[in-house]
Amino acid sequence: MLKGLITAMKIRNTEAGRRISFKVVLCLLFSVLFIFNSCGGKKEVKKEEAFDPEKHLSKADKLIGEKEYEEARKLLLEVKNRDTAKKHAPHAQLKLADSYVREGDIEIGIEEYRRFLDLYPDNQYASYAQYQIAMAYYSQIESPDRGSGAAQKALHEFIRLKELYPRNPYREVMALRMEKAKDVIADGEFMVGEFYYKKESYNAAIERLEELLKRFPDYKKADNALLLLGRSYKAIKMNDKAKEAFNKLLEKYPASKLAPAAKKELRELGVKS
Repeated sequence: MLKGLITAMKIRNTEAGRRISFKVVLCLLFSVLFIFNSCGGKKEVKKEEAFDPEKHLSKADKLIGEKEYEEARKLLLEVKNRDTAKKHAPHAQLKLADSYVREGDIEIGIEEYRRFLDLYPDNQYASYAQYQIAMAYYSQIESPDRGSGAAQKALHEFIRLKELYPRNPYREVMALRMEKAKDVIADGEFMVGEFYYKKESYNAAIERLEELLKRFPDYKKADNALLLLGRSYKAIKMNDKAKEAFNKLLEKYPASKLAPAAKKELRELGVKS
């Protein structure tokens, strides 16, 4: 009987142990699942946002307006790289160039506009890109002594715009800016000629002034240039050339305030007025 009791106790103990073990395992399983979920083991996967080039361009415009140029360029470069149809890439390239000019990196901006023209020479905005190149140089014109180089480049690019895109929408304003560029170049040439004259480097003065009057016959200070030219020729005893310059001043600009000086120079050369 004792043996049977012991056996029965073993059976009950085994059954109880099994029940306890099962409960422990179940608790552990729930604990692991809770910890796993709490730690983000089963994170929600975000859907990748669809590429929208128009949205990117619009956002880039806003960032450029806020002077966030680097962030804007990241979006523009993404449009360029991902727009395989090349529908929006040209706009991105233009805005990229615009961003550099707006930021003050003129040379880089010019390079980007030229890249646009290389990539999309027949694009409807090609004349815009060429105009912006000319204006980038034009904006660097400060004064005749410092801006002559920029004026030369601006004039060259305006002429190029006129030749390549004769129906461009900038014709009227471009004409005015070309005249200003010409005036700045001519003023610079006159200043150099005057400098040589004062230094008594008459041959150098003659070379500059002759070239000035040849390139810009309607120069606003042409009467001044002719008077200096005549005096330079007179100084090196080329009297016939001197007379020619003084007479031209009187013929073209009879009302000039320099006319009396030209008449005096002619009298000194033996020419009766």
